[in-house]
Amino acid sequence: MKILHFPLMKITIWFILGIVFSYYLNPKPSTTFLITGLFFVPFILTLFFARRDFIQKIYFGFATYLLFFQIGSCTQVIHNEFYNEDNYIHLIKNETDYHSVELVLREKLKGNSSINKYIGLVKRLDNKACSGKILVQIPNTKVNSRIHIGSTIQIKGKVISNKKSLNPNQFDYGKYLNNKSIFAQIYAKTNSIKIGDKIDRNIWYYSDHLRNIIIANLEKNNFSKDELQVVSALILGQQQDISKEILKDYQYAGAIHILSVSGLHVGFILLFITFLLKPLPKNKIGNTTRLLTIIFSLWGFAILAGLSPSVVRSVTMFSFVAVGMYLKRSTNIFHTLLVSMFLILFFQPSFLFDVGFQLSYLSLFFILWLQPLISNLWMPKNKIVSYFWDILTVSFAAQIGAFPLSIFYFHQFPGLFFITNLIIIPFLILIMGLGVLVMVLAAFDFVPMITMKSLEFCLYFLNKIINWVASFEQFIIKDIPINWQTLFCLYLLIIAVVVLLKKPNYPKIVVALFSLLLFQSTLLATRWEIQNQHEWIIFNSWKNTLITERNGNKVTVYGNDSITHKIASNTALKSYLIANNSKVTEINKIQNLYYFKDKKIIVIDSFGVYSKEINPDIVILRQSPKINLERLIEINRPKLIVADASNYKTTILLWKSICIKKKIPFHATVEKGFYSVN
Repeated sequence: MKILHFPLMKITIWFILGIVFSYYLNPKPSTTFLITGLFFVPFILTLFFARRDFIQKIYFGFATYLLFFQIGSCTQVIHNEFYNEDNYIHLIKNETDYHSVELVLREKLKGNSSINKYIGLVKRLDNKACSGKILVQIPNTKVNSRIHIGSTIQIKGKVISNKKSLNPNQFDYGKYLNNKSIFAQIYAKTNSIKIGDKIDRNIWYYSDHLRNIIIANLEKNNFSKDELQVVSALILGQQQDISKEILKDYQYAGAIHILSVSGLHVGFILLFITFLLKPLPKNKIGNTTRLLTIIFSLWGFAILAGLSPSVVRSVTMFSFVAVGMYLKRSTNIFHTLLVSMFLILFFQPSFLFDVGFQLSYLSLFFILWLQPLISNLWMPKNKIVSYFWDILTVSFAAQIGAFPLSIFYFHQFPGLFFITNLIIIPFLILIMGLGVLVMVLAAFDFVPMITMKSLEFCLYFLNKIINWVASFEQFIIKDIPINWQTLFCLYLLIIAVVVLLKKPNYPKIVVALFSLLLFQSTLLATRWEIQNQHEWIIFNSWKNTLITERNGNKVTVYGNDSITHKIASNTALKSYLIANNSKVTEINKIQNLYYFKDKKIIVIDSFGVYSKEINPDIVILRQSPKINLERLIEINRPKLIVADASNYKTTILLWKSICIKKKIPFHATVEKGFYSVN
């Protein structure tokens, strides 16, 4: 791969490795800064000697890579808000206490009919100046309708730190928030909110204000609700109000990427603005005007779309493309991609762990690297056929690059993605052009009926196409299990095969076959590991009891009627089954006594009945049984007490205090998550 010989590629890889190292190992800031300073010394020395050598020595490259590794580590540490002494999270000593929090709303997230969610910037906590981002949940009432981005509000409530996932193999929402430097959340009751008169009129305020004006003017002109939701996502980058049904259709059709503003949308805008500016003279003044207009338009669009990771990445990259066009140089697109990635991660290293960012860069890289190879397989002479062939090859290249990571995160693959893209991408060009025009006109409250209705009809037709493709559910491959080892080997195999196809030779054949063998070995090793596992799990199921016993890939479920009748829709259980490539083979009601390996387990329910002669190793308490726990401990001498989420919280707290007094380990699933016996 020639791209690996680019010095910028090697520097970027080492820089990213430094970010990853710091992210997972969390070194102390002082240690990181000291090591970085020390690494400057060999870099300066090797640079001095390298300038005297006609042929570059390996020691200079090695010193450079180590330095950028440490720069990446430093970048992650510097941007980790947890290390900021002024962060409000360091003032939270007890999560049961109530705090007075003064904050400014920065960004609105997807909520539901009863709750609005925002990201807020904390200004003061209990009258102490501080900083940091917090997740705010506000009831959706008429009283709170005056709350907008930029509003200053004061909330009295509990500040709850993010918790890890409470069930096995489930999406870790707490970790997701931590990656965004949001370390806690607060639920604001309507009577605990004071809305201040001060408005923080920053770039996010004006961006949100402009979006609200556009949407309000479209609603005033009776723009259809479903179509308005889609165009708000396509042009304004706002997915908060899209219905679950529409999102599901776009996911199943393999078109969810068009609802997230990315390179596809920014590329259309660049082409559109370039087309509009064609009449400008091709002299120095005209070219400068053209460049400044394009860059201003692209970043204006990024601000309007909320500065999401995908749009920032795309706008940064296409800004470099625009500069290359202005300088009239044949810009190497891989260099453009690397520079944009490096700059984005230098200022926002947390983007590296954003799923959208990862998928965007992988898709774009494979389009640039693989699409020419696929396109050369057939060279149609007809221009119309050639146009659709190019769309198809771009779609295939993007999907080949993204599908392993998509499966890793979402465990499903839309088999009809190529049909979707073949139909909608040409159609999307028209929608983007009309959409941008209508948005600009709506900002000035001037929306010609024919233009608006044309856009509305196009969006209606688009939704119908997506719904039709999504209706073929038999082509949607679901519940695909894949771990990170398999993911790594799969990408290794794909890259080895592509390199082989580009320029076949014997060493590349050997590498490709070795990659295939490694991939197969990973699959077999994973399957062998699963087949030899035997575990017994108490899930954290709200107001219910859910117990599973897994022997290899066969799972027996124990639960009450409300659980067993909804097995297929139980998300906690589904995540566990997918991750372990398992299936439910038996469903039983909960028993009072279990034997697992060398452990004896008793379950005490609301009746509070138990034998005094069993002497169990583990006692499970469910449905808040009215028992004398002290007496139970004295008589049965269990090694562990477990309370699941079907118990009252006050009862759990009482049991916890008794266990502390009796020096018996106590595990409450609502606090510590699931409990596993293996």
